[in-house]
Amino acid sequence: MRRRWEAQGGPPCGPGMPPPPEVMHAWREFFHRFTGTWPEAHWVFGGRRFSPWHQGIESFNPFVAALLSKGGGLLPLVVLQLLAQQPRYGNEIMGLIAERTRGRWVANPGAIYPLMMELEAHGLVRGEWEDPERRTIRIYHLTEQGREELERLKAIVRPKLGEAVKVLQDLLRDLEAEEGKAPHAEQ
Repeated sequence: MRRRWEAQGGPPCGPGMPPPPEVMHAWREFFHRFTGTWPEAHWVFGGRRFSPWHQGIESFNPFVAALLSKGGGLLPLVVLQLLAQQPRYGNEIMGLIAERTRGRWVANPGAIYPLMMELEAHGLVRGEWEDPERRTIRIYHLTEQGREELERLKAIVRPKLGEAVKVLQDLLRDLEAEEGKAPHAEQ
């Protein structure tokens, strides 16, 4: 549907860009034709976690979101890593997360700013107003304590994340296995 839309002269749409309504609803129609039910009514895909899918946001990936959302635990690590590269402001952090996830999860102010306040309260980041009188843009800097915490978190999370990627790759291979072949065995 996306290729057809662009071939007919519609504006480009891709990860991180809101697709036009015609494209947004194409996946829902496919899902309905394929399963006989709408995604929000399906027993697997119901619930709040999948609500962007229900709204037709085709680039959203609930599995990526689960890793970055409150319960997933990777968002603080990602934010600290972005701040280790250079000081940034909240909207810039949100934009980079959308870019890095190829638009599969887009952070919102309700996720980022409370996290920034929490990181600041723990002494991991320091926020400064770009213009202290107008207080419009707050730039966040990683503190030395934040750098140390980032290294500790990376040491803990990196092996577990690599393990999770391997498990997901194995599960995907099993799902893609040709009919009649034995499931993928653990190596």
